[in-house]
Amino acid sequence: GYHIIQSQIAIGQGGLFGRGLFNGSQTHGNFLPIQETDFIFSVVGEELGFVGAVCLLFLFFVLIYRCIFIAINAKDNFGFLLAVGVVSMLTFHVLVNVGMTAGIMPVTGIPLPMFSYGGSNMITNLAALGILLNINMRRQKIVF
Repeated sequence: GYHIIQSQIAIGQGGLFGRGLFNGSQTHGNFLPIQETDFIFSVVGEELGFVGAVCLLFLFFVLIYRCIFIAINAKDNFGFLLAVGVVSMLTFHVLVNVGMTAGIMPVTGIPLPMFSYGGSNMITNLAALGILLNINMRRQKIVF
């Protein structure tokens, strides 16, 4: 549809290094709808280019890697399962949002963690990362 076509045009116009911050023609010409929430990765692709998009994906990879490390080193099964759930949520959101903006997945409305506009999404992600920090900090097994 229209959203995916405009998203692909925005990512393609970014080229290798992008058009510069706040210089995107698709994003500032209002051709790309819902750019601050669902299609924020297209804005990154147009304004920062391929290099900026890869850097953003690398930061998500580091975050997910650290979350997996916390899950593996959890001291009890509950912490492990909780950490795996948080990792799954973050990974799913990143993969679906990037796939959606690239046009290889259908438009679903799933936000990009830590970047998309919206209070409830940010609160949920920060709470999930806080739970992961708590799992990482705890050193003793929970005995019921």
